[in-house]
Parts: sequence; structure tokens; C-alpha cells
Amino acid sequence: MSTPEHYMARAIQLAERGLYTTDPNPRVGCVLVKNDQIIAEGWHMRAGEGHAEVNALYQAGGKAEGADCYVTLEPCSHFGRTPPCVEALINAMVKRVFVSMTDPNPVVSGTGIERLREAGIEVHTDILSAQSEKLNPGFCQRMRIGRPYIRSKLAMSLDGRTAMASGESKWITGPEARNDVQKLRARSSGILTGIGTILTDDPLLNVRPHQGHSDWYPEGQKIRQPLRIVVDGQMRIPADARLLSQDRVLLATAVDKPSPHNTDTVLLPGDGDIIDLNALMAVLAQREINELMVEAGGVLNGALLKAGLIDELVIYMAPKIMGDMARGVFHLPGMETMAQNISLHITDMRAIGQDWRITATPEYNEAF
Repeated sequence: MSTPEHYMARAIQLAERGLYTTDPNPRVGCVLVKNDQIIAEGWHMRAGEGHAEVNALYQAGGKAEGADCYVTLEPCSHFGRTPPCVEALINAMVKRVFVSMTDPNPVVSGTGIERLREAGIEVHTDILSAQSEKLNPGFCQRMRIGRPYIRSKLAMSLDGRTAMASGESKWITGPEARNDVQKLRARSSGILTGIGTILTDDPLLNVRPHQGHSDWYPEGQKIRQPLRIVVDGQMRIPADARLLSQDRVLLATAVDKPSPHNTDTVLLPGDGDIIDLNALMAVLAQREINELMVEAGGVLNGALLKAGLIDELVIYMAPKIMGDMARGVFHLPGMETMAQNISLHITDMRAIGQDWRITATPEYNEAF
């Protein structure tokens, strides 16, 4: 007989299918089991469409009665874009519900489980909860502390340089690494950059799976473009910047000036080109930004690191030497002693083509 962990692992696999499409909703998977056999599966595909439990129940039809339900996130108990899933489970007369993790949304947290138990359904919780949490770092963090999960992507040479002194940076890494970056963009709610990057590189910052390397994106699904956010304290962005030709662009500024092309703007406290980053994160959380990807230069990355806002670093390291005149990864004025250094906890390291991808979390030091 299979264990609850076995079926929950399958539910987590299903939830991963929504990695690029469910935003701003969490990724959720569900498995229905009867007589130690999976009778139906479902996952949340897109915001506004059926939740994982409803999709699994639809597939099961009348066979759901008396079944066990394995779901990666507590079933919702409130009316949002869709009706509450707990009522669907109750009406289907499932026997038991196994919940991987409690919903961190304070509107839901614990109430879905309570409603199921009130209806006489046996509920078990905390099954592979750490794995389910990893599926939704941004959603969980936004619900708990009111800011997005911030993931900074960096491309650098072996000697820690991101661009030549002139600003030239194309291409440090190879095509495999650049395609891997598209996956990070696709899973993100928003992409954050600074005015310096706009003026130097004029990027589009859109999701565009490379031809011949797009098997990771769900077939037939329209590509969801993240919100592009530019930290532009003095509103210096050129009217012909390529980024402005696209939808879903937000300029974060400290000056009350009209923006080019009537682009969406938010006025925040600031000094020079750097604005109040904590205030910006609060605004982005209100706009349901779960995972925020940073693609910026040393100044903005340094400011985010100094503010303790970067949750994860994804560093693509190319086997190249660019020399000591080239630009560094972080601009951190005031860091002068070893006691002020910021240590990193490496969580993953692997080859991506000819480059290395290092995933790490900062261990912030109070001394800095």
C-alpha cells in the first residue's frame, strides 16, 4: 500500500505544471485516490480558471465519493475568482483530505481545514510541506510579510565582472544559460531593473523562449508577460526606450513628472536615481507581485542587498576573464572590513552549457 507521501509527491508534480501560468495565484496540484489507486488528477492552470481540486473532481465524476483527496495547499473556503473548493469536496462526499501545507493567506488560513472537519471529513496536514512551500515562495512571502520574494539574476565572468568599463556586456554567457534565464522570467510576476540598465542596454525584458529550446513552456498556452518595473528616480527614461513599446510597464520614480507614452507610474520617496525600495516592495505586493526577478546593474543590486531585500541569487558564471577595469556585480560603498561581508549559503550548483549556475541565499550581517 502506498503512503500519503507517495500520493502527495504526485500532487506536487502536478502543481509544477502551473509554474509559468497560474500567477498571481499559487501553483496547486491534487490527486484523488480510491482503493489505493489514483482515480483522478488535477492542477490549477491559470488564474480565474478551475482550482486543482475542482479539476480533479470533474475528472473523477461520480467516482469521487468515498475517495481520499491529496492537495498541496489548503482548499480555499472563500469566494474569489472561483467558488470555494471546500464546498466542492464536501458535496462530492470525499472521505479524507490530506493537505500538504496550510494556506498562508490570512483570509483562508485554517478555515478551509476547519470547514472540512465540521462537515465530518477527516483531515491530515503537514505532508511534504517544505516541498510544497518551495513551489510558491513568492505567494507565501507576500501573504506572510507583505512583500514579494526577490530573486536577483546575475551573469558574470569567472573573476566576478558583469560588463566591460564601457558597459558592453553581450554576451557573457552562452545560449543555454540565456535560455535558462527565460524560464526564470516566465515564472516571475515582475522583472525589476534600473534606469542605468535601460540607458546602457535598452532591454525588452520579455519572455521569449529560444527557438528549439522552448519545450519547457506549456504547449498551446499563451505566454504570460511579467510586469516590467523600472527604478527611475529622476524620470530619465527615453521616450523611445524599447521597453515602453510593450504593455505592463511600471516606472518607480521620485519626481512628479509626466511619463512617456502615459506609462503607469508610482511616486515614491527617493534621492537621485534610487527610490525607497521598501516602499516599492509594498506597492508591488499590493499589485499581487509574488516572485520579483531582478535584472539590473551593480548599483540597484547593491542597494537591494544593503537593504536586506534579496532573498535569492541566481548567478550564471562564464569561463571568461574580463579584468579589473570591468564592472563588478555589486556596488557596496561602505563595506570596508571582513566583519561587514555578506556570506552566501549555496543551495544549488550545476553546469548550464559551458557556464555554471549557482543558486544561493544571502546570510545578512548586522554589521553592514
